[in-house]
Amino acid sequence: MTALDQTKDGTRTGTKRFISGVVEGFYGRPWTMEQRTDLFKREQKWGLNSYLYAPKDDYKHRMYWRDLYTAQEAEQLTSLISAAKEHDVDFIYAISPGLDITFSSPRELAALKKKLDQVKELGCSSFSLLFDDIETEMCPADKQAFSSFAHAQVAVTNEVYLHLGEPETFLFCPTDYCAINCTPNVSQSSYLQTVGDKLLPGIHILWTGPKVVSHQISVESIEEVSVVLKRAPVIWDNIHANDYDPQRLFLGPYKDRPTELIPKLGGVLTNPNCEFYPNVVAVHSLATWCKCAPDGRTKDVDMSDEDQDPLYSPEKALTLALTDWLQEFLSSDQPADPRRPSDPLRKVSPDEEPMQTDLGECAYVRGPGENPLYTAEPLTLEDLKLLSDLFYLPYEHGPTAKTMLQELHWLKKNSQDKTDEWHSRAQRFDHMCEAVVQMFNRLSNAPNRRILYDLYNYICDIKSGVGMARAYVKLLGGHGRPAAQLMNDDPEPWGFRGGLSGEFQRMLPGHGNRDLFPHPPTTAVYCVRPYCPGDKADVEKIFREMQPAEEGKVPPTTLLSDGLSAGQVPPSPDCAFILEDGTGACGYALAVTDAKSTAAKIQSPVSESLLKKFPSLVTVQVLPRVLDPSPAKRMFACLLPAIRNSGSRGAFCELRHRDHRMLDFYTKLGSFRTVQTPALPQDVVTMVTGL
Repeated sequence: MTALDQTKDGTRTGTKRFISGVVEGFYGRPWTMEQRTDLFKREQKWGLNSYLYAPKDDYKHRMYWRDLYTAQEAEQLTSLISAAKEHDVDFIYAISPGLDITFSSPRELAALKKKLDQVKELGCSSFSLLFDDIETEMCPADKQAFSSFAHAQVAVTNEVYLHLGEPETFLFCPTDYCAINCTPNVSQSSYLQTVGDKLLPGIHILWTGPKVVSHQISVESIEEVSVVLKRAPVIWDNIHANDYDPQRLFLGPYKDRPTELIPKLGGVLTNPNCEFYPNVVAVHSLATWCKCAPDGRTKDVDMSDEDQDPLYSPEKALTLALTDWLQEFLSSDQPADPRRPSDPLRKVSPDEEPMQTDLGECAYVRGPGENPLYTAEPLTLEDLKLLSDLFYLPYEHGPTAKTMLQELHWLKKNSQDKTDEWHSRAQRFDHMCEAVVQMFNRLSNAPNRRILYDLYNYICDIKSGVGMARAYVKLLGGHGRPAAQLMNDDPEPWGFRGGLSGEFQRMLPGHGNRDLFPHPPTTAVYCVRPYCPGDKADVEKIFREMQPAEEGKVPPTTLLSDGLSAGQVPPSPDCAFILEDGTGACGYALAVTDAKSTAAKIQSPVSESLLKKFPSLVTVQVLPRVLDPSPAKRMFACLLPAIRNSGSRGAFCELRHRDHRMLDFYTKLGSFRTVQTPALPQDVVTMVTGL
C-alpha cells in the first residue's frame, strides 16, 4: 500500500509505503513476547505491515532509555524482530528520551546513538523518536544552545536519523501531537512550523488528530496539519486506547475516519486496549478500513451501501471482525478433555500416552428427582455483537446500550403512571437485561480462557450494573421487595461503584456531562458585578495566584496587561467587572480604553500599528475553582459593550504561551484572532477583535 507525498500546494511528488498496523504505546503492563508474535501473525493474515514498539512502562524504552539491553533482553528482542520479519511486519523500535535528555549534550547524544546502534545490530532497520507527554521547559544548557524546544528536538532527531543511515521508516512524535495541544492553533503553531521546516523530509511525523483521543478525524484537519508539517502525517490513533480509565474497554469498530484520508496520510497505527486478546476488533476493523482505499483496491466485503462512506461500513467491518473472533473464543487454549464436547479434540500421536487413566469410568448420569446437569451453551455471534455494543467506543455506546439507557430513562420518568405501555416496556427492558446475563454465562464458559480472563473484570462489572438497573425497574413495577443491591442506608459494597475514584467523580461539577442523559449536580452560583476600588487587592491576589513563580520569586509585570492586573494601572471607568462565588472574588475582566497613553505612563512596550486599529486593552482571569467557562463568558459579555460605548473600535489582549487556559478561552470566543507583535517578547501572544 502506498501514500502520496505532497508538496505544500498539494502536488504529487512520488509514492511511499502506507504504514499500517499497531503501536504498543499505552501505559500499563506491556504485552508478552508470545502475544507480540501472535500479533504479527494476525497482522500478516489481515494485511497490515507495521508494529511500533513503544510500551510506556518498558523502563528501558522511556525512564532508563540510556541503559543498554542485557544479553538476555537482547536475545528476546532479536527473536521478536525475527518473528516480525518472518510475518512480513516492519518492526519499528521506538525510544522516548524526552523525560530527562539534555539536547545540547554530546554525551547524551552519544548515549542515544549507542542505544539505537545496539538495537540495529539486533536486526532492526526501522526506528522512532518519541517526545510525547513531557515537560516543555528546557534546562539552562539547552536554552543557551537552542532558540526553542522544537529546534532542540529537531536537531537531535535529524542527527540520529543521519547516523542510522536515513532508514526508510523513521517516525518522530512531536510534543504537540494533536490540534488541542497547539498554541494558538495548528496553522499558527510556531512549534509545528519549526518541526515542518527543519525536520528532514524523509522523517515521518506522528499525529493523533484534533485531540489525544479523537472522536473524528476530518480530511480538512489533515490537510491543514500537512501544510504546516510539509508532509503527510502518520496517525497514531488512540480511538481504542483504554489506559486512561481502568473501567472501560473498547470493542467497537474503527470508525469516524473517512477513507478519503488514506491517500492524504503516511499511514495509520492503532494504539489499542491494554489487554491484548480483546483487540481483535480494533486491529481487524482497521485492516478492513485500510483496504477500502479510494483507488479501488480489492476489499474483503462489499461496503457500497453505507451512506456516510460508500467505501467502508463500520457495521460490516465489525461483523467481519466478530466472526473471526468467535472462532478464537471456541478454540480451547487448554489441553483437550474428551469428556467435554465443547473442546475441539487435539490430535494425539501414536507414540503419545494419553494422560487420562480412568477412561473406563462412565460419565455421570442424573438420578431420579435430582437437579439436571448444568450444560454450557456455546457462545454465539449475537453474544459478541451485544458485548461490543456494551463496550463500544469512547464517545458513543453501541445501539443496544443506547436502547437500554433510553428505556431505563423512560421507565423511571413515567413510573408514576404505569400504563400498559409502561409494563410492556418494562418487560422489554427485563428481556434485554436477561440477554446480558446469558451472554455473560456463555462467555464465562467459552473454551478459550485467555480471552475470557482479559474480559472478565469488565463483563462482571456490566453484569452487576445491569442487575441493579433490572432490580430497580422491578421495584418500580411493584414486583418484589427492595433488593439489597439498591442504594439504601446500609448498602452492600457492590451497590456503590468505583470506590474512592467514584466518590470524587460524583462530587465534581462536570460529572455526567458526557452521559447520554446528563443530570448535572447543583453547581456554584456566580455573580458578575461592576468593579469598585476596594476590589483592587482581590484582583491583585488572583493575578499573583495565577502566575507560576520560579524559585519562590514573584514574576515581573513586564506587560501592560500585567500592570492592569497588578494594580499599577487603574481600569477605565465602567470598564471593569468582578466575578464572585460563594467564597468571594474568583475572577475579573478589566479594560483600559486608551492603551496608548497608559502604556506611555508606565513605559510598557506596545505596537504603534496595533493601537491604531485596536486602541483598547482587555484582560480576563479566573481561578481554577471556576470549572464552568460560562461565568467568564458572561463577565466578558458585559465588558465589551462598555468598551464600545466609550467610542473604541477595537480591543486587544496579551497572553503568555504558558497560559493555556486563557488562550483556549479567547480562541473559543470566536471573535478574537492572533496577530504578530514584534515589539513584545517571543513568549507573548497578542489577540485582537473589532468592536
